[in-house]
Amino acid sequence: LTEERRKEFAKSVWKYAEHAKVAIRNIRRDANDEIKKCDGSEDEIKDGQNRVQKLTDQFVKQIDEIGKEKEKDIMTV
Repeated sequence: LTEERRKEFAKSVWKYAEHAKVAIRNIRRDANDEIKKCDGSEDEIKDGQNRVQKLTDQFVKQIDEIGKEKEKDIMTV
């Protein structure tokens, strides 16, 4: 592959990574909506939302790491 073509592939990796991040954020929003519907104290609701946020952050970080690894693989001759 030419360098130009490898750069195009690397750009595609980040496009797919961004789609995955958007999907995770949508799941977070849905989970937070469900948590708000539950009968519970404000502290329990806040705790649930914090746990969902931690999971969201964890998976977004994994996506970034995978994207960097794939980009490195693609750009390696």
